[in-house]
Amino acid sequence: MNLHLISIFSFWILTFLVAFLATPFYIKMLKDAKLWKQIRENALTWKATEFFKLHKNKAGTPTMWAWVLLWAVFFMVILSMILQWFGIINNSLFSRNETYLTLFTLWTIWLLWAIDDFMNIKWIGRTKWLSWKFKMIWLTLFATMWAFWFYYKLGWNIDHMLNTPFLALDIWLSFIPLFILIIVGFSNSVNITDWLDWLAWWLLLFAYAVYWYITFDQEMFLLSTLCFSIVWALIAFLWFNVKPAKFYMWDMWSLALWANLWIIAMLTNTIFVLFIVWAIFIFETLSVIIQLTSKKLRKWKKVFKIAPFHHHLEAIGWKEETIVFRLWLLWLIFSISWVMFYLLQK
Repeated sequence: MNLHLISIFSFWILTFLVAFLATPFYIKMLKDAKLWKQIRENALTWKATEFFKLHKNKAGTPTMWAWVLLWAVFFMVILSMILQWFGIINNSLFSRNETYLTLFTLWTIWLLWAIDDFMNIKWIGRTKWLSWKFKMIWLTLFATMWAFWFYYKLGWNIDHMLNTPFLALDIWLSFIPLFILIIVGFSNSVNITDWLDWLAWWLLLFAYAVYWYITFDQEMFLLSTLCFSIVWALIAFLWFNVKPAKFYMWDMWSLALWANLWIIAMLTNTIFVLFIVWAIFIFETLSVIIQLTSKKLRKWKKVFKIAPFHHHLEAIGWKEETIVFRLWLLWLIFSISWVMFYLLQK
């Protein structure tokens, strides 16, 4: 068997076992600390009455499980460094060429949202969390830093990003703003798509599985191992989260995993592929933008009963399981599309 495959499968087995074995103890710790979700009818600027009716039964569900994912992934990274030190393996998962950017992304984004989630749960602060302005400034600074890194350090330009050389737009004024716009614009796409059991996190798992294949096909084996480790940590999460959900991942890793996937798409030069596999998340985000714009411009008139769109489907009578499975089927259609697109690019 290919030695790279042996390494990848060894690490995903260990990642799954760490996450799987740690989760029951962590759930108990969350319950003891009363770190659970509160479903409030009063939003910051309006009444969320319909949402409250649909999801009030989920109040009291523990959250912040993402700590387990963080431990599992970084445990694998540290273990690989130790194995490399003793000469058991040739390369650790901490690689400047492949995984440094993605690991730094996970840690940087996670740090901010961990604080935000804790304040949210404990109702700390005037608005119960870090202000959105502070978070957007933090995220924009992060995106700007990586945009300049890709442009000046790695030599990327707009042609690399879009993989369309006929545009011939090799200027930072096109690459850097677009990089920042995409990573900030879709920063909340995962947690926007959340709140239906198994929906957002299965879609996220599917997306990372796609990039496991792409990175392996491009012989970026360390990055492929990291992608597959995240896939199996998510599987451990979903194993315990068969409906009804036993806990939530929460915002800090929804954003971190999106930002990380964006960096991986940049490293593999597959931005259009990412847009295809991310299509449902993109549509859910656009539905929120459409709803807010309509309220602003049409004197509070709404396009959807509730935004994002999957809550609109709930409000008009669709069952939770029906919505989840049909969106999975849509993702399957998109996944077939990305296979065709990716193979045509080669």
